[in-house]
Amino acid sequence: MLVKVIMIGIIFWIVLWGVRQYQQPAFRLQIGTQAPDFKLPDAQGKVRNLSDWQGQWLVLYFYPKDDTPGCTREACHFRDDTQQLTALGAQVVGVSVDTVASHADFVKKHRLPFPLLADTTGKVAAAYGALFDLVVFKAARRMTFIIDPQGKVAQVYSQVDPDGHSQMIVEDLKKLSAF
Repeated sequence: MLVKVIMIGIIFWIVLWGVRQYQQPAFRLQIGTQAPDFKLPDAQGKVRNLSDWQGQWLVLYFYPKDDTPGCTREACHFRDDTQQLTALGAQVVGVSVDTVASHADFVKKHRLPFPLLADTTGKVAAAYGALFDLVVFKAARRMTFIIDPQGKVAQVYSQVDPDGHSQMIVEDLKKLSAF
């Protein structure tokens, strides 16, 4: 009985520690700093770099897992707002630690018109402060970065609600692109 209570206590503290780690990014990129470069494959296996979007606004969003309820809502909201974002000179790119094949299925299933990049090692998510790493389990935190046409971080969203987030991005891009 005592062993069972101790095990339950240990599991509780591990879960509590994990939740706190997920909610707290290790660091936060500062507005005005150069966005970390990357080389990641998209859902078709084409390697994409940050420089592919040089000269335009980039909405780089990190999300935990393909085809989960929150991630699907977020992706579909970005899909539905693509026309507004494009009119503002912005492109959307999603990043998670899922595989190219998983991304391909997710893109096809939800008709996503923007690239999803496979950061299977988590190195890019870590460079952006968006990696949740419990050693045996890695996921990207739900975070978004607006990167300006010169490749600098213009806005950071570390607390993201999948519902309404893309419209918040649209409104912020209107303000940012007015300068």
